[in-house]
Amino acid sequence: MFQEILSNLSQLSPILIYLTIFFFAFLENLFPPSPSDIVVVMGGSLVGTAYLHFTPVLIFATGGSVVGFLTAFSIGWQIDKRLIHSGKIKFLSVESIENVEKSFQKYGYYLIIANRFLPGTRAVISFFAGMSRLNIHLTFWLSLASSLLWNALLVSMGMIFGNNIKEIDKFLTTYTNIVVTFTVIIIVFLFVRNLWIKYKKRKSN
Repeated sequence: MFQEILSNLSQLSPILIYLTIFFFAFLENLFPPSPSDIVVVMGGSLVGTAYLHFTPVLIFATGGSVVGFLTAFSIGWQIDKRLIHSGKIKFLSVESIENVEKSFQKYGYYLIIANRFLPGTRAVISFFAGMSRLNIHLTFWLSLASSLLWNALLVSMGMIFGNNIKEIDKFLTTYTNIVVTFTVIIIVFLFVRNLWIKYKKRKSN
């Protein structure tokens, strides 16, 4: 299947392939899951055949990632301002959201640096970064650095292992599952820990 997709991609003009890479990288931040990583790898494999060039593939992939991140960031900023703190969403208390935002303000910049290396959670990170009012300039540069490093790795993988895209897809899928599982475990741990702290406070009172 991957060879067929790759063959169909190679029938397109280079500029259309670059725009396709940009589109999928952008889309992932808004409508996950998106096969953006494997699309970038395929772009790298076409670099290996000299049909595409390394720098444009990297620029379009990184550009799509950053623009998508900032779009989700803006959505989070507006939703926080217009809905959550206005009290219009009844099932979410302002206090609980503010607690999440305080934690994100403390650790959010580290998450942005790791953002592209955390598939499955990228859209959540960008959204909460906006809700937490993180500094837009620092957020931009950190997301740019993270996207640049990750996409450079994907393009290089495509160039080196272009004939084994199916194996790369298996590796990325396994990697994603591990990251998502680890993230869920951390969230559950923090949730239970928070409940336990509240229980002890109530008991002591």
